[in-house]
Amino acid sequence: MGGKASTAKGPETTAGDGIRSLQTTGVFKAVNFELYVKPNLAIMAFGVVAILCSTGYLAYMKAQHRESKTYIAIAEDGSQHLTHKRSKWD
Repeated sequence: MGGKASTAKGPETTAGDGIRSLQTTGVFKAVNFELYVKPNLAIMAFGVVAILCSTGYLAYMKAQHRESKTYIAIAEDGSQHLTHKRSKWD
């Protein structure tokens, strides 16, 4: 029989498209947005710098807390007091 086989017309795919070449729903694409966006070097660099700055700030705050030699003491009535740490020798 001389008929041609019908092919589904869809978006042209190229090597490296990965999951972007699959047929999915709009909801799936909205929920998994990062799978369909091409990598952006500027946004990635900003994210890395933001995470490093946040981690550095948390480390700095922890170091400041340790150097302050204070702690929060809870009294019998439930009130909290900021107290200096004392050694047993004082």
